[in-house]
Amino acid sequence: MKFNKLAIFILTVFGLSFSACQDFNELAINPNAPTTAPASLVFNGICNDINGLYSSAPWSDASKYAQYWCVNYEYYGNQNYGWTNSALTFGTLYNVQKMEEEAIKNGAKAVNPYAAIGKFMRAYLFTNMSLRVGDVPLSQTLQAQDAVFKPKYDSQKAVFQQSLKWLEEANDNLSTLINAADVSLSGDIYLNNDLRKWQKVVNTFRLRILVQLSKKETDTDLNIKKQFSDIISNPTKYPVLTGMSDNLQYSYNSINKYPTNPDNFGFDATRNNMAKTYVDILKDLKDARLFVTCEPTEVAIKAGRTAKDFDAYEGASTGEGLDVMSTKALKGEYSFINRKRYYAGYIAEPNILIGYVEMCFNNAEGINRGWATGNAEDWYNKGITASMKFFGADDATITAYLAQTKVKYSGNNAAGLTQINLQKYIGFFQNSSWESFYNQRRTGIPTFLVGPANVNSQRIPKRWQYPLSERTTNAENWTSALKNQFEGNTDNVNSDLWITK
Repeated sequence: MKFNKLAIFILTVFGLSFSACQDFNELAINPNAPTTAPASLVFNGICNDINGLYSSAPWSDASKYAQYWCVNYEYYGNQNYGWTNSALTFGTLYNVQKMEEEAIKNGAKAVNPYAAIGKFMRAYLFTNMSLRVGDVPLSQTLQAQDAVFKPKYDSQKAVFQQSLKWLEEANDNLSTLINAADVSLSGDIYLNNDLRKWQKVVNTFRLRILVQLSKKETDTDLNIKKQFSDIISNPTKYPVLTGMSDNLQYSYNSINKYPTNPDNFGFDATRNNMAKTYVDILKDLKDARLFVTCEPTEVAIKAGRTAKDFDAYEGASTGEGLDVMSTKALKGEYSFINRKRYYAGYIAEPNILIGYVEMCFNNAEGINRGWATGNAEDWYNKGITASMKFFGADDATITAYLAQTKVKYSGNNAAGLTQINLQKYIGFFQNSSWESFYNQRRTGIPTFLVGPANVNSQRIPKRWQYPLSERTTNAENWTSALKNQFEGNTDNVNSDLWITK
């Protein structure tokens, strides 16, 4: 019996010793974890990622800091412009890379729908990151498999050059696929797997980028004017959005609910009031969109005014202290957001990422600047008309609005350009991510209000700081990027980016 116990002990120790010699990497592998995924599934995840990117869903930071609305109670937020660091979307870019790889792995040709749309996604994500912070790693990013753990930063100019190149290639690839009747795309939550609509989105987004680069119109490396003219003058090669039905937009439902909805009415319906910047523009232009997006003040209604009286609406200055703003809002002195429209159900309206209204104004601006031939006034009117119809205006209301002296297009001059960008600001209401803020940063239209509540020495910041992770894990390249971009070599939110100089 003693011998048997000893033998068992020896065999047990021997067995444990043998297992300890096994490769730890083999033991660490979970045999139940998937090692591959359909490209369509990865694509679906990417589509969801870009909706609400950087807190840009309706009634989120993107529209608050663009001064469409205000939070009047500290618990729910504030109008503090004392920004710090921004996240970067390399995780989603990694998924774009995996989507492309999985498509090839599963038998797709080099030119396939996922690769073509992947180029658009790369351009969309990289330009969005760059518009927030400036130079970002691009040429050496996503190369950990080659032991590149500290990628160098590419200049903002290089990021936009590469993005424009990707968009040109994406358009060419989509043309090839459409002509070959290759419709092997699935997982699309936006455009029902329609490659023709994706091609329109690609070229419309390219127009956005070219307009964003307006301060660089003389840069021969970018050749902005020619690129813009090529798209405008050749719709066969470069199809663009032809109406609101072509929008790249996220539609809400009873599961994926609109951000303001009956579930949170009791929490913040009186904590979200309208901003003076937005309200005063609509009041000045006698714009009926005011009646749809905002509520008249309680004080005005009690005084005998009606919901169709422009003077019945009042917005709060973004720079006003929350103690004052909250008191005035609860006294009925400020307009709340239109709670019947935005809290009544779970669907409300879609979140437009890239839309027809913006494109109309981009086309008008390019023609106004002399980048292409065409009728800027026609595009300007189309943009206003599409936006007003989105909010339910009838033809008579739109015709009367366009005939007003302050609204009627002033021509291809500085006054006309101001009108275009003011109407674009109105059209960006609760959509298109941070584009309204970026457009104001580029043009100064409209004038943003500031005050003590905004901190940052009552200034509107120009950018965000880099993520803390870049400072700690990629310090050498981060430091070099600051030296290449900013005076004082500091990561300052008030420093101008290359694109805004």
